[in-house]
Amino acid sequence: MLLFGNMTDGTPGFSLELSGDLRVMRDWVHEFAASVMRPAAAEWDEREQTPWPILQEAAKIGLYSLDFFATQFFEESGLGIPVAYEELFWGDAGIGLSLVGSTLAAVSVTANGTPEQIGEWCPQMFGDASDVKLGAFCSSEPDAGSDVAAIRTRAVYDETADEWVLNGVKTWATNGGIANIHVVVASVDPELGSRGQASFIVPPGTPGLSMGQKFKKHGIRASHTAEVVLDDVRVPGRCLVGTRERLEERLARVREGQRGGEQAAMKTFEASRPSVAAMAVGVARAAVEFAADYSTQRIQFGRPIGQNQGVAFQLADMQAAVDAARLLTWRAAWMARQGKPFQHAEGSMSKLVAGETAVRVTEQAIQILGGNGYTREYPVERWHRDAKIFTIFEGTSEIQRMIIGRAVTGLDVR
Repeated sequence: MLLFGNMTDGTPGFSLELSGDLRVMRDWVHEFAASVMRPAAAEWDEREQTPWPILQEAAKIGLYSLDFFATQFFEESGLGIPVAYEELFWGDAGIGLSLVGSTLAAVSVTANGTPEQIGEWCPQMFGDASDVKLGAFCSSEPDAGSDVAAIRTRAVYDETADEWVLNGVKTWATNGGIANIHVVVASVDPELGSRGQASFIVPPGTPGLSMGQKFKKHGIRASHTAEVVLDDVRVPGRCLVGTRERLEERLARVREGQRGGEQAAMKTFEASRPSVAAMAVGVARAAVEFAADYSTQRIQFGRPIGQNQGVAFQLADMQAAVDAARLLTWRAAWMARQGKPFQHAEGSMSKLVAGETAVRVTEQAIQILGGNGYTREYPVERWHRDAKIFTIFEGTSEIQRMIIGRAVTGLDVR
């Protein structure tokens, strides 16, 4: 646990030691990742399908459950989610994303919703061991990826029926179209750009919601990614995340030129960035460990290749980069849990560094394995394919640099 205590009472004021509970949880998740996820990773990557049997195994032991993720989310040091995610993504990124994909929808409701909404809808995003369910957070659109303000999906309130009517197309949605609960970001007042948006819960079986194109991806192929089509989707008024009164008050402030508060999609992404960074750290760590082990066993010119400076120095840089990325991730997660503002865009910083590190380190792992690393007989090529997504989704590296640049300079960097 990260501790900042009173230096005058004789106790340490700072520590990077994980608490006993976190160590137990970490080892438990690692065992699942090693014994269940890793052996199945190559198969599900080739299938490009949601690994339902593994989700069910995780649900049986309580790993895939709202209770587990909520416990880690509210863990007092803020390190519960990063520690768990690092282990899961050390196991496999595609399967890992299938296991944690529902949490983004849950976070969006938890961050902006009422206690009643959290209690009603979040459990339905996970189900139980006998009936596994999924959640999907739908923000990106064909013409609105990094440019969240360009979202065209409209939400119009039908006061007579007390219903919101949603129309539009979402893309790049994890679990999109197959989820039980979809949380959709839509524009209520297009003239206000991103400040005129809100999130809406689409209950299971709602008419008008369908799956569009399912994407065949470069990496994280065991995670379902698809378009979500919304054609006159009607949801009850209570499915607006938050309350209508709070939305109207926010829109009124914006129209008067005042600050409206945080935008729905961006608030969700900001809360999740250290978590995404932890995923990247897990993939990068897997590559370093595998390459280091390989370097001690691969004999060339009469000695292990790890004895050559050209390989050992690469491994040294790889290990240092992974540890640095983890520390940035832990700092951001701790700050978020303690309610400390990201004055220097620490959340974006953690994602930027971890994502770039994962890409670089997995590429170096392939180089160390040589021809073997380029084949699917070894996992490093899959990890390299998986790593690239961490520089793209939930804010590209360029967007993260822009956010950090604004924080550092105080200027409107564009």
